[in-house]
Amino acid sequence: MPKLLEARFAALVAALALFVVLCSALPSVWHGNARISDVPVYERYGDAIQRGSVPYRDFRPEYPPGALAAFVAPSLVSNGRVGYARAFGVEMALFGAACVLFTFLALRTLGATGARLFVGTAVPAAAPLLLGPLVLTRFDLYPAALVAAALAAFVAGRDRLGGGVLGAAIAVKLFPAVLLPVAVAWTWKRRGRRQALVVLAICVGVAAAVFLPFVAIAPDGVAWSIWRQLGRPLQIESFGAAVLLALHQLGMPLGWSSSHGSQNLTGTVAAVASVATSIAQAGVLLWIWERYARRAAPSPAAFVCACAASLVAFVALGKVISPQFLIWLLVGVVLVGGRRTWPAVALLVVACILTRGWFPYRYWSLVFTFDPLVSWLVLARDLTLLALLAVVVRPVRERARSS
Repeated sequence: MPKLLEARFAALVAALALFVVLCSALPSVWHGNARISDVPVYERYGDAIQRGSVPYRDFRPEYPPGALAAFVAPSLVSNGRVGYARAFGVEMALFGAACVLFTFLALRTLGATGARLFVGTAVPAAAPLLLGPLVLTRFDLYPAALVAAALAAFVAGRDRLGGGVLGAAIAVKLFPAVLLPVAVAWTWKRRGRRQALVVLAICVGVAAAVFLPFVAIAPDGVAWSIWRQLGRPLQIESFGAAVLLALHQLGMPLGWSSSHGSQNLTGTVAAVASVATSIAQAGVLLWIWERYARRAAPSPAAFVCACAASLVAFVALGKVISPQFLIWLLVGVVLVGGRRTWPAVALLVVACILTRGWFPYRYWSLVFTFDPLVSWLVLARDLTLLALLAVVVRPVRERARSS
């Protein structure tokens, strides 16, 4: 037993050390000159709050209220552009370390040992290598750390704690809401309807506690920020856009424009593709939730599998797939167990490597000229995500059918 505990501790220490080394090897982050960085936007928000401006009333951030803490903290401890970039990078590195820690705890609770424990912990630790400087120039490690903490709490049987942390994650960035139906079903099947409703109430209550003060002060500003996220057009790296880019290489005309903080395809065909992928996304998510809810006695393994499937479906079939969205998958997919572990991890790593094939250095070639090589890389990455979805969805389907 002591040797087993020592091996597990070694896996965690090695993963954390790997993450720190890889973060330190991103000079563009620490020099404040990373390409296609969102840090200047965050600095503008943080400095405005530090000067006393009220978010959503005096200026309109495009993110939920829970994200604001991550923007203002570097402004309070730094000066100037480079100072802010370094402080923000350190902040995100701390959240990244939290992702590694909570993923490790979830894997231990799931009974992972040996290679699965080492690899499962190493994958989120390798995020700076797999995705590059964007991991420390976007704030997505913040909600990802909260998602990892929520999953660790749920699989450990701390459902109320998990519901509260999940609510906090939703208040930071809306995507963790796709995990709420799975979490409610998980509690309902194990502890009954009353406890499931308690978890739901805690989750909604925590999210509401973050939103409501700003809604009371500036309802229009909060509504604008939510609509800006939900009403985005077909982003150029999404699956629907990738198909249209491939057709463009075969002769179909295509246009683009910048809006909602991204570069998006325009025209009737892009609008149709946006609607089609959104319908597919909603349909697959509803199917995953319904299949999981039909299980008579959910296990922790089935729970994390349904959560991973929900996250992958949301990303792979969304009308927006910004590169940083892959950070969300690093803390969910590695929890999938059984025979699907290695195919799922391999496909996730391939998706990250393909993304690095164009982002950030060839991204503008994709935008300005619809570069053929980059267009095919985008399609290959998005098809890889769909293959990953097929891998993680299959256990949900099989277990639902057997029950």
